[in-house]
Amino acid sequence: MPSPLSAADLIKSNEQAPGKLFEFQAQLPKLPVPSLEETLPKYLRTVEPLLSAEEFAQTKRAVEEFAQSAQGKELQKRLEARAAEPGRTNWLEEWWTELSYMGYRDPVTPYVSYFYSYKDDKKRRKNTQRAAAIVRAAWEFRRQVATRELAPEMARTTPLCSYSYNYMFNATRVPKRPTDYEATYDLAQNEHIAVVRNNQFFAVQMVHNGQLLSAAEIESQLDRIIAKADSSAAVPVGVMTSDNRDLWADNYKLLSDAAPENVATLERLQSAAFLVCLDSAKPVTREEIHRVFWHGDGANRWFDKSLQFIVCDNGRAGFLAEHSSMDGTPTCRLNDYILDQTLNDKVDLGSSSVRSDLPQPEPLRFVTPPPVVRAVDQAAERFSKVTGQHQLRVLQFEAFGKDELKRLGFSPDGFAQMAIQLGYYKLHGKNRATYEAAATRRFAHGRTETCRSVSNESVAFCRTFEDPAASSSDKLAALQAAVRAHGAYAKACSEGKGVDRHLLGLRLLLRPGEEKPAIFKDPAYAASSHWNLSTSQLSSEHFEGWGFSEVVPDGYGIAYTIRRDAIIFHIAAMINDFGLNCDHLGQYIKEAASEMRAVALAEKLKQAASAPKL
Repeated sequence: MPSPLSAADLIKSNEQAPGKLFEFQAQLPKLPVPSLEETLPKYLRTVEPLLSAEEFAQTKRAVEEFAQSAQGKELQKRLEARAAEPGRTNWLEEWWTELSYMGYRDPVTPYVSYFYSYKDDKKRRKNTQRAAAIVRAAWEFRRQVATRELAPEMARTTPLCSYSYNYMFNATRVPKRPTDYEATYDLAQNEHIAVVRNNQFFAVQMVHNGQLLSAAEIESQLDRIIAKADSSAAVPVGVMTSDNRDLWADNYKLLSDAAPENVATLERLQSAAFLVCLDSAKPVTREEIHRVFWHGDGANRWFDKSLQFIVCDNGRAGFLAEHSSMDGTPTCRLNDYILDQTLNDKVDLGSSSVRSDLPQPEPLRFVTPPPVVRAVDQAAERFSKVTGQHQLRVLQFEAFGKDELKRLGFSPDGFAQMAIQLGYYKLHGKNRATYEAAATRRFAHGRTETCRSVSNESVAFCRTFEDPAASSSDKLAALQAAVRAHGAYAKACSEGKGVDRHLLGLRLLLRPGEEKPAIFKDPAYAASSHWNLSTSQLSSEHFEGWGFSEVVPDGYGIAYTIRRDAIIFHIAAMINDFGLNCDHLGQYIKEAASEMRAVALAEKLKQAASAPKL
């Protein structure tokens, strides 16, 4: 079996054969290090709306002290030196990968991975027929990545970093103490997909006698897998990938040591282009559908695989991504392509005939002695406990979407963020720290920055809308100011000029024995990055939503899709003593969005009525 490629190998191969996908890679700027003069005043503006006057005065003193101190200047100097080191592409990259992903030890599902829910395919109701079309479209996208023919993503005229495409296909996260790592495999030497049904794994070679399998042939192979898997049973080894990463690392070794066959099975599974999960579930409601794609039953998955395409027995389909090495924008592009191809009859399905000499799908069997079975049973118990502690609400808001919001003069994302702020305020009576992911992929190896959605303007907007004495013109002015403030901060974040990553870099450069500056000991520093609302937008006209979990026990995770005619919110939270309620928050977000739109429409009508008649 070929060995996984290291990150250094990937970088080297990129430089040697840039192709179209990487044509701008060498020109991408490095992630900047903002100046203290930029970051510290901005930081104060972001914490002020979250603090009392007394608390803010204390924070302001700590920030001013840091700005004037020799230590602050020294930490800034160290960070600038790190960014300028020869051979270092991105000063944040290693830290961020370690702290947020590979070193993070809670289960990847539900806490790290994210999913997309697909629109229904009315032409392909049969599960294996739909799965086969998805596989053909995904394989074409993979071909374009492999040949580097795929055009690089652009933000208008600005090229975005393509580095993460190296971790899209034939890739997997591998558990290890104290930190996991990513394994990638040569695409040309691994032209197989993995399939799981009824907790049993199979490999399907995608090229036979030099010819790519047609959709009809893929469907035939998947039918064979279902017939075989549904007539037998297996220990659900996949559920171990849902476990705490240290426990999974221990059990990964246990599984590998149990038999040489298990090492070969793991290699075959991990080196697959992607995993197709054929679920026996038949979800109907939005919440049922999102549950299946978010975590399923925990067993018919391999949560470490970078890409998992999930197709249910009733033809419902979706996608699950392992987040460690890829953010949402590349996978959103992949899935939007697949759905555009399959839903609009663009996909090349190949011949309708099935070759009689196709080999049977290859079973990927695990040897499971009693210690492995016990480990699987314990992992399954922990999975059920973790997922059972979560509540979920899917709000399909169909009154309007981005088309109308643009006609009303709003940024659709800014409007959605303020609907979340007002909804939370209605439910909990105050605003709390809010994270929105902002992409920094215009920089080499860039990933994300934190867009802090709570501002003085957003708090004023919430209070104004809840004030019965406020006029509609006052409300509209407050809403417009809040959306403008959000847009300005989001733009700064996309330019690498947020506050969170910069402050993190400064803090991580403290050396052993050095006194921690007051700015980092100040309670406001931790409180302002305790994300009671963790939010993100990814949008496709082909999605029926997407989602992820909360990031703190007393917080919500809100993923939203803004389509032309609808906004879909996935709201997740834990069931615990903090009194969170996803159903109530969803209702209040819906109420907030309706009120905001009504005010904007009323003022527009008022302006039209007062306009001079010709």
